[in-house]
Amino acid sequence: MADPLLSFTDRGIYCAAGDFYIDPWRPVDRALITHGHADHARPGHRRYLATEAAAPVIRHRLGEIDIDTIPYGEVRDVGGVRVSFHPAGHVPGSAQIRVEKAGEVWVVSGDYKTEPDGLCEPFEPVRCHAFISECTFGLPVFQWRPQVEIAAQIDDWWRANRAAGRISLLGAYSLGKAQRVLATLDPEAGPILTHGAVENVNEVLRAQGYPLPPTIRVTPDTKGRDHPGALVVAPPSALGSTWMRRFGTVSTAFASGWMQMRGVRRRRAADRGFVMSDHADWDGLNAAIADTGAERIFVTHGYTAIFRRWLAEQGYDAGIVETAWEGESLDQTDEAEA
Repeated sequence: MADPLLSFTDRGIYCAAGDFYIDPWRPVDRALITHGHADHARPGHRRYLATEAAAPVIRHRLGEIDIDTIPYGEVRDVGGVRVSFHPAGHVPGSAQIRVEKAGEVWVVSGDYKTEPDGLCEPFEPVRCHAFISECTFGLPVFQWRPQVEIAAQIDDWWRANRAAGRISLLGAYSLGKAQRVLATLDPEAGPILTHGAVENVNEVLRAQGYPLPPTIRVTPDTKGRDHPGALVVAPPSALGSTWMRRFGTVSTAFASGWMQMRGVRRRRAADRGFVMSDHADWDGLNAAIADTGAERIFVTHGYTAIFRRWLAEQGYDAGIVETAWEGESLDQTDEAEA
């Protein structure tokens, strides 16, 4: 039997035929990167390849690197292997990577969500023989409500806080979640302030043309009394820290898929929890996998054992891939800070 097109090593997913890795977590010669989150785009590789839309954030985070870019859908020959990048719908610039050799096609999803969010490039199903899928939220309990409903909940919470004379402080990851929240807000509703980690990413994405509302960077001189009724968007690590004391009386909230679980908001000592994730829910995972037409499915980060068993019961040849990819974790501080 011929060797598989992709194999799983202690450095990352490896394509021996083309001599490249996909989202490797240890330094390699050539790395194909699905998106800019720190668990997928690591420093230390000699050469990088990413989408044109993802590259600016990757450069912002990793500094001076040798990075080549590729438009969505363009086929590139890498060491005799046909490679193309396709929208993953996870965060701006995120991609699934399609790898083809001698008629055999594999797709590495990276991270993905199937609901269009109006900001990043919508998820695009890619037909293949083998699909490597995340399953961060691979349990039936995880069922997301439409984004418009969550946006209305955030707006109602902000409005109530303004009426009560409180600042609204919302925890959201600096790349992806924060911009998704910002893009759903009414910029006329009041001042919107951002933590420096969020605003740094905003500046990169605005320069690329992504539509974001005007925001005010929080500096050491910022005082809550100067911005009555404001909404402040910050990394989760900032909530509960000395950083937030400058705002005086606040109401805190988190935007995360983990808010679907009972007790999580209480555990994080937040006043509100909004169920919003940049990862696919249970239905999204199953639909995305079905749309690939693949018979072989490998799952990574998340509820891998449970989801693999479910897929096997549905007739798939399903396996688990151990990786250093973290996905969206309840306890992580922020993907932007790593």
